[in-house]
Amino acid sequence: MTSLLADMPRDTRFLLGARAARSVGQGALIVAFALYLKALGWSAAGIGALFTAGLLLDASLVTVSGPASDRFGRKRFLLIFEAVQTVAAIAAILTAQPVVLAIAALAGGFGRGANGSSGPFAPVELSWLSQTLAADARGRIYSLNMALGFTGMGIGALLAGLPVLFADLLPGAVSYRPLFGLSLAGSLICFGLLAAVADRPAPVPSTNPAIDRDTRRSENTLLAKLFGINAINGVAIGLIGPLMAYWFAVRFGRGPDTIGAVMAIAYFVTAGSSVAAARLVDRIGTVASVVWMRALGVVILLALPLVPSFWMAAVLHILRSALNRGTAGARQALTVSLVRDHRRGTAASTSSLAIQLPRAIGPVFAGALFGAGYLTAPFFIAAGFFSAYIVLFGRTFAAYDPNRTPASEARR
Repeated sequence: MTSLLADMPRDTRFLLGARAARSVGQGALIVAFALYLKALGWSAAGIGALFTAGLLLDASLVTVSGPASDRFGRKRFLLIFEAVQTVAAIAAILTAQPVVLAIAALAGGFGRGANGSSGPFAPVELSWLSQTLAADARGRIYSLNMALGFTGMGIGALLAGLPVLFADLLPGAVSYRPLFGLSLAGSLICFGLLAAVADRPAPVPSTNPAIDRDTRRSENTLLAKLFGINAINGVAIGLIGPLMAYWFAVRFGRGPDTIGAVMAIAYFVTAGSSVAAARLVDRIGTVASVVWMRALGVVILLALPLVPSFWMAAVLHILRSALNRGTAGARQALTVSLVRDHRRGTAASTSSLAIQLPRAIGPVFAGALFGAGYLTAPFFIAAGFFSAYIVLFGRTFAAYDPNRTPASEARR
């Protein structure tokens, strides 16, 4: 990994560095934020509703961020994002007043777990990164990018146990507030790194109207299929992802120190899985790698809510996380390979929106089910959606695998 980083262009290293810096605060808050709200007296339904509102906001911004960056460049959007993150973190450090905290959470993405990405501006970041890379390096570097994000998330998840140490000095829910300082520091570092990266002009589209029209029609068909399939995936993610730490707390009575350690191990193992997935892609292709890893993840998901002990559930969660999220880099590489250079922001937005919009529905339903005492139902429902996603993904995109067929070569 060190030699790979050394051989990268400077701008690529800075973009990957920004993801690593951002991920630490996100990792701490995906463990601690729901528990912080619980300590403040928020109900399970209220916590789920806040996550849903945040995900809907992300979805609306994803809709416009990628296409806009295709026209106007990438840099300005990400600098604005980091500035907003900075203000949100400061607000959360200073007050727990419900309205202010809710607004800060919506703007700052607290607890939504973007794996180090720039949230609703992730399509901008992914398309910007693709412009710094040769086509044959994209899958490998995207997997490394995800590995760095997962590593930072793991470090942050470990730090989520700090409220236990702060309890004597900062009693009650106040002990969680220093964690927002991690988000603040990450945003400031990201702003500095991104400011130093050269903005790149939006690529010029084909000048032949007939060729451009036919190619665009083919690309749009693929993007429509991608949207529908990813939407199924998004529903499943929303049912279990944002409230996983809350489930561990309610099901087994564990606190942020223990849950944070489990989440940290999950992220570290997933970072390794991301690197392993890159090698698997070279051997059996992008689509086959995603299908087999995700299928094994579904089997584990079905068993997870049924085990009787915390540590058994923790081990299954770690394995499922590695298999499920370890394919993210491969899926991103496939997405940007479906279209030409000047539409990669649009493709990334389509993929993200398809996940974010239905994902926003999940927490409010999962929160209601958890609040009513149905602690296993969201897992089984999610497994059904994940299974449908895997089957459709494999059947639809096998012919467009960038590592196995020439179909995407014209779009590189």
